[in-house]
Amino acid sequence: MSDKRTKIPHPAADDVAGPSPNPATNLLLADVIVRMGSYVMRYGVERAFLSKRYGKSTAKDIVKGRSIPQSLVAVAIAKLGVRSLPGAALVGAGLVAKTLFDRSQSRRRAKVEGDVELIKQAKK
Repeated sequence: MSDKRTKIPHPAADDVAGPSPNPATNLLLADVIVRMGSYVMRYGVERAFLSKRYGKSTAKDIVKGRSIPQSLVAVAIAKLGVRSLPGAALVGAGLVAKTLFDRSQSRRRAKVEGDVELIKQAKK
């Protein structure tokens, strides 16, 4: 008795959804398109968060001035948060803790420190 889960379907070329008859190519195309969309959306959200305080051109410079280590840390944290429920809980708790820590500092000092850091980043 054969197990149906181990059989590989052999659809006709016109049965494969997507622009290519090769399903692996279609999967690659879908992955690239989704990642491009997420990068564009992330870039827009980051600029929107910063533009009200710093203006559109400075916000764009801040986002573009991010260093490679900053980008890698952000990607690693996001991957950890997406991979599992405990990871999501850990990342969420860390973000809440950081926000509460920032709020516990004097507002003026926190704003000045954040401004200095982001303006340095924009000038890179």
